[in-house]
Amino acid sequence: MTEPHPSPEENPRLDPTDPQEAAYLALHAERASLEEELTLQQQRQRFGNDEQEIASAHAAEASLLKDLDRVLTLIRAAEVRRQQPKARRWQ
Repeated sequence: MTEPHPSPEENPRLDPTDPQEAAYLALHAERASLEEELTLQQQRQRFGNDEQEIASAHAAEASLLKDLDRVLTLIRAAEVRRQQPKARRWQ
């Protein structure tokens, strides 16, 4: 499955020296890391032999999903700020 937009690392408009852009890139790096760890925990559940290990992987997956949801929400907010830099902010 391909992404509809280029990844942040491939986007020539991003300036990693800009603090907001650096934070945006860091969020995408965190997302990638969480997705990788989530895949590992799902594989542990699917192929694990020990019931305790499977239960541990299930608990870790639940925690990772919450973290991934948080990061994706932050990414969406950052993308809106990047598209509308002078938009009015809710306070």
